[in-house]
This record gives sequence, C-alpha cells and structure tokens, in this order.
Amino acid sequence: MSAAPGFEIGIFTFGELTRGQDGTPIPAGRRLRDILEWARTADEAGLDVFGVGEHHREDFAVSSPQMVLAAVAAETSRIRLTSTVTVLSSADPVRVFEEFATLDLLSGGRAEITAGRGAYLESFPLFGQSLDHYDRYFDERLELLLRICGGNPVTWSGATRAPLQNAGVWPRPVQEELPVWIAVGGTPASVVRAGSLGLPLYLAILGEPQRFAPLAELYRRSAADAGRAPARIGVTSHFYVEPTSQGAKDTFYPHYAQYIAQNMPRTGRLDREAFEHWSGGRGALFAGSPAEIVDKILWENEILGHSRFLAQVGLGGLGQAETLRSIELLATEVLPQVRAALSGS
Repeated sequence: MSAAPGFEIGIFTFGELTRGQDGTPIPAGRRLRDILEWARTADEAGLDVFGVGEHHREDFAVSSPQMVLAAVAAETSRIRLTSTVTVLSSADPVRVFEEFATLDLLSGGRAEITAGRGAYLESFPLFGQSLDHYDRYFDERLELLLRICGGNPVTWSGATRAPLQNAGVWPRPVQEELPVWIAVGGTPASVVRAGSLGLPLYLAILGEPQRFAPLAELYRRSAADAGRAPARIGVTSHFYVEPTSQGAKDTFYPHYAQYIAQNMPRTGRLDREAFEHWSGGRGALFAGSPAEIVDKILWENEILGHSRFLAQVGLGGLGQAETLRSIELLATEVLPQVRAALSGS
C-alpha cells in the first residue's frame, strides 16, 4: 500500500516541563522559547508541519496552541501550523474557529485544527463541565465546528451549548475551508466517526504499530460505507535521531526513561532492554540513525498507508542542541529519502 503523493513530515510538542535530577522543572518561559526555535529550525530546514498540543497542567507549558502557533507564524514563512490537539470537548467551537481563522490570516493560509478528546481530563472541571457528558460534548462540538467551517450564516442547536440562528462567525480564513483533522489513540468508534465524516485522521502510535493496521482499514471502510473517499491518515510517534544508531540510543535513553517515568507512570520504569525493544526495527519508538528512521516510516506506510508523519521532539528534558540537530536530520536526511522511496525514484 503506497502513500498519497506529497508525503509530509513534521514535528510537534506538548511543551513538557520535565523535572531534572534536583526535582526542578524546566521553566515554562524557557520551554516556550525553545519551542519557537524548534519551529524556526523546522521551517528553515524544510519540514512540512509544526504542531503544539493543549494541556492544562503544571507540567506542560502549552494550554493554548493557537497562541503559541501565532507566535510561530510570525517567525516562519512556509511550514503548516496545527494543533496536536485542540481539546474540542471542553472548548467553544465558535471561539476555536475564530482563533484558528485569525491564525490562518496571520500565517497566510497555513493553519489547521486537530480535534481530539484529550488524553487527560483536567480541562473539564476547570471549565465547569461534567464528565457525565464526555461523549456528547465532543460529538456536538465537532458537528458545530464543521458547520462553522462550511461558511456563514450558521444555524445549529444542541444540548451542550446555546443555539445559533443565522449567525455570522468572523473572521473567515484565507483557505476556502480550515482543515480539521481528528486525532485518536486507538478507539474504533472515533475512527469510524472520522471516516464517516470524510475527515483526515491521526493515529497516535504508542503501542505496537501492527495493532493500528485494522484501525486504518476500519477508517477506509467507514468512509466507503458513508459514500466518501477516505481522507488522509497521519501518524504521530516519539522521536530522536542522530547520525549513528548507537549514539542516538545512548543520548536519548536517559531522557526518554525520565519522560516515561513522569508522563506515563502506569508504564512503570523503562529499563534499557525495554527501550532497545521499543526502538528496534518494528517497535513504536523512533530512535536511531536516519537510515533506521527511514526504514521504519516506510514499513509503517506499508501497513497503514499514511501520508503524514509527525515526530514528537524534545522529550524528557533533552538538550536544545541535541533537539535542534535531530530536527535538522529529520528534514535533511530522512524526509528526502522517504519521498524518493515512495515516489519510486
């Protein structure tokens, strides 16, 4: 199974404030400045997409992707700008559209929205919403967001927000319609929803990649059942690359183990053996040489048929110099080889 023409590669971050050995987290201001430099480097090196995700916790620096992406827009010229993700269940779709339409205008038509439920639930009580309506919030707010993206005037009614009657939502974006992707972590119902609506889909690959192949097929089948052509599939994965495989693993292991301990405590302590397995030829972790990264992207493309790969960078307090070098290698070594292989040249 081959990718659609124009395979895209990009990076994203949640702005983790990893604690050091003394227990002190990375200062939020410093992390935000780091993120701007990552975006500038990605743009200048030739990557296609830059994303930031939304969290409302003390250990993350980004609660408003659209604010950070607006700052990125001012310092870049060509890279596409996306949320990874916008927690739509606890957001007002009218405001989300207004802010991303503004971002689209500021960036000259480079904005995208990635809508998701969110891996954490802290935004619900923070914004006065009940978890009893978790599913209904997302369903209704996605429906409203898509209605707004379709154009003015907007008429809509539901149970989780005041109705709109012939309302105008402004400003309108540069793009004829703002792209809206759906991000899922493995829930079949969410995959079916994206396929049925004809929306592009992100699969967050945190387990064995093979287990996501049935979801990719379910997505395409759901689109066909709804009489739609399937849209694009994107894949997101944890990432680090160095010129040599051993160098990449030696550098990244202590940082990634720290990341797992702080952000995925249910996984337990990550020992070196497990790390080597995860980063091995068919594991979910992208950590190694450019050749290894290329091979794994191409292998995943064979089983998933995706046309966009987003690498999560800067994990576990990895140094700025190492992160920037990894971003540059992704752009200059990995991206050209992937495109050449998929184009048959």
